[in-house]
Amino acid sequence: MAIFLYRIGRWSFRRRRLVLRLWLGGLLLAVVAAAVAPAGEEEDLSMPGTESQQAFDLLDQRFPESNSQGAEARLVFRAPDGQQVTARENRAAVESALRSLDGGDQVASATDPYETGAVSEDGTIAYSTITYTADTADLTESTKNALEDAADQARDTGLTVEIGGSALDAEEEPGGTTEIIGVAVAAVVLVVALGSLVAAGLSLLTAFVGVAIAFGLVSALAVPLGLTSTVAILALMLGLAVGIDYALFITSRFRDERARGSDPEEAAGRAVGTAGSAVVFAGATVFIALAGLGVVGIPELTRMGLGGAGAVALAVLVALTLVPALFGYFGRRVLSRRVRKATRQGGERPHAVPTAAGRPGLGTRWARFVLRRPVAVLLTAGLGLGAVALPALSLELGLPGDESKSVETTQRRAYDLLSEGFGPGFNGPLTVVVDTSESGDTRATTDLVVTTVRELDGVASVGDPVLSRAEDTAVLTAVPETAPNSSETKDLVHAIRDAVSGVETDTGADVLVTGTTAMNIDISEAMSDALIPYLTVVIGLAVLLLTVVFRSVLVPVKAALGFLLSVGAAFGVLVAVFQWGWAADLLGVEQTGPVMSLMPILIIGIVFGLAMDYEVFLLTRMRETYVHGASPDEAIVNGFRHSGRVVAAAAIIMVSVFAGFIGMNSPTIQTMGVGLAAAVAFDAFVVRMAIVPAVLALLGHRAWWLPRILKRVLPNVDIEGESLSRHAPPSASTPDTAVVPRLPVRPR
Repeated sequence: MAIFLYRIGRWSFRRRRLVLRLWLGGLLLAVVAAAVAPAGEEEDLSMPGTESQQAFDLLDQRFPESNSQGAEARLVFRAPDGQQVTARENRAAVESALRSLDGGDQVASATDPYETGAVSEDGTIAYSTITYTADTADLTESTKNALEDAADQARDTGLTVEIGGSALDAEEEPGGTTEIIGVAVAAVVLVVALGSLVAAGLSLLTAFVGVAIAFGLVSALAVPLGLTSTVAILALMLGLAVGIDYALFITSRFRDERARGSDPEEAAGRAVGTAGSAVVFAGATVFIALAGLGVVGIPELTRMGLGGAGAVALAVLVALTLVPALFGYFGRRVLSRRVRKATRQGGERPHAVPTAAGRPGLGTRWARFVLRRPVAVLLTAGLGLGAVALPALSLELGLPGDESKSVETTQRRAYDLLSEGFGPGFNGPLTVVVDTSESGDTRATTDLVVTTVRELDGVASVGDPVLSRAEDTAVLTAVPETAPNSSETKDLVHAIRDAVSGVETDTGADVLVTGTTAMNIDISEAMSDALIPYLTVVIGLAVLLLTVVFRSVLVPVKAALGFLLSVGAAFGVLVAVFQWGWAADLLGVEQTGPVMSLMPILIIGIVFGLAMDYEVFLLTRMRETYVHGASPDEAIVNGFRHSGRVVAAAAIIMVSVFAGFIGMNSPTIQTMGVGLAAAVAFDAFVVRMAIVPAVLALLGHRAWWLPRILKRVLPNVDIEGESLSRHAPPSASTPDTAVVPRLPVRPR
C-alpha cells in the first residue's frame, strides 16, 4: 500500500492543476446541488420492532385521517395575577385567539379548553391543543406565523401566552460564534505547530474543501435519504476535525522529508506513502465504526453514522490528493522559516537539517521522563482516568424534550406553565392503544383496560377512549404523576405493560403503550442493551486491525484498554455535566437530566476511530525506528521526537473544533460536543501520550512480539513505508540518521 500511495502522492504533485480543477469542480457541483435541492425534513426518532413503534404504525393504519406523529402545538394561557382564565373577558380573549386559527391552512383542529376541561384546578392556566395535517418540517411559514399571531392577539389583552409542542421546532443551523472560535483556535495551533502561515492555511483550506463538499452532498441528499440537520452538523464536525488533522500529518511528514534533502516531488510521494498510509488506516477505522452504527437498528443513528463516515472518507481523499497537489503550488513556503533559511542561495533543494541538533524538544524530554518513571506515570494516568470515569456508573439514558431547552424559548416556558397547572406528568402523556380486531367486544375490553390502568400507582388520570371508524381500535391517554424523563415514569410504563398483559390473556386483544415518552423509554433501553455488544465489536475490531498494522499482540491489547479508559472518562464527564449539573452554567446547559440516549454509542463509534488515529501516527514512527535496529527505548524517544508535537497539535485542534459546537442550542449537538471534546482530550494526552509510552517502556522488546503462526497468516500492510526504502532514491531512505544509525532491518 505504501508504494501505491507513494505513486498517488507524486502523481498529484506533478498533475496538480488537474487535481485542483477536479476538486474545485466537485466543490462547485456540491454547492449547486445543495442550493437547488429541497430542504430536508426533521423526522422523529423511531425504533422499528419496539412496542411503541408498532403502536404508532397501528394508529396510522386505523386512524388514517390523523397523523400519529404529525405536528402539534399547545397554546398555553395564563391569567394576570389575581384573575382566572375563566373570567368573561379572559375567556373571550382565549376564544377569539383560537377562532383566528379556524380554517387555517394545515390546521386539523383546535380544541376549546372550556369545553374539554383543559383548565387548571385553580383556574389560572388553560391550554388548547392544535393539531396539523402535516409534519413539523412541512409546516409553512404562514401556518407558523398564524400560530404566533394568535398568541400575540391574546397577549395584547393582558394574558401570558406561550407556545409548546413541535410546531415551532426549528432546525439547528451551524455557523455560530463558538464554532468560529473553535476554528480560530485550530488556526492558531497550526501556525504555532508548523511555524508557517502557508502550511497552516494549507491544512485549513483542504479541510474546508472536504467539509464543504460533504455538507453540500448531505444537503442535496437530505430528501431522498431522509437526512436531518443533525446529520449535516455531525458531518461538519467530523469533517473539520479529521480534515485538519490528516492534512497536518501529511504536511508535517512532507516537511521532514524536505528537511532531509528530498526534492519536492519525492518528498510529496514519501509523505503520502508513509503518513498517508496511516491516514488511510485511521480513516478506515473511523469509517467502519461509524458505518457500523447501522446495526443498532435506529434509522436516525444509521443516517448519522453514514453521514459522518462519508465526511471522513472525503477528508482522506482530500489529504491523499489535494494536499500534495498544493505542495506544488506553495513550494518552499510550506517549510518552516528555519528550513527555508537553510536553503541554498538560489536553489530549491534544502540542505539536510539535523533534527537532533540543539536542545531536545518537548516531546523528546517528555518521552525520556516517562522512560525514567514508567510505573509512576502509568499509575497516575490510569488511576486519574479511573476516577474521572466513576460517575459513568450512574449513567442514565433518555431523550431531551422541551424541558431541556433554554428558558428563553417559548416552548420551555409553555412546558413550565403546563407542569405548574396540571402536574409534571402532563407534558409526557402515555397513549394506550387497544386493538380488538382479532377479539370480541371493543367497548367492554377498553373499559377493562381503563379500569386496570386507573388502579395503578403513579397514574394521575386516564382520559375517555376514542374509537376508530371501524370500532376495532380504541385509544386512551394516561397522564403520569411524574415528569417524562423521571425513573418513576419509566417504571410506570413497564407497570402498565405488565398490568394489561392480563387483559390480553383474558380477551385476546392486543394492548400497546406508546406516545413520545414511551418511545423515548424504548429507545433508551434499546441503546443500553446495544451498548455492550457494540463496544465488544469495536474493541475486537481495534485489536484485529492493530495486530495487522503493527504485527504485535500486546500493542493492540494495550490500545484497546486505553480506549476503554478514555471512553469511560468521557462518559463520566457527561454524567457530571448533564446529570449532576457540574459546570452546567459555564457550558450553557439549561436543564440537567438523563444523557441523550444516542450519545454513548455514537461517542464510542467516533472516538474509536480517532483514538486509532493517534495510536497509529505515534506508534508508526516508533515501529519504523525499531525495525531499523533501534532499542525499544530509543524507538519511543524517536517516535515522540517526530510525532509527539504533531499529535498534540492535532488533538488540540480536534478538541477545539468539537468544543466549538457546545454553544449550540440543540441538546443533541451540545452533548456530542462535550463528550467528543472530553474523549479526545483524555485519549490523546493521557492515554496515548502517557499510558502508551509507559506500557511500552515496561514491555521492552516484548511489545513488538508476534507468534510465528500469525506472522505467516497476517498480511503485511507496510504502514511504516519500509518498502519505499527499496523503491525511492536513497536520499530519503532512512528514518533519521541523526538518532538511529543504519542498522540491519529486524525481521517483520
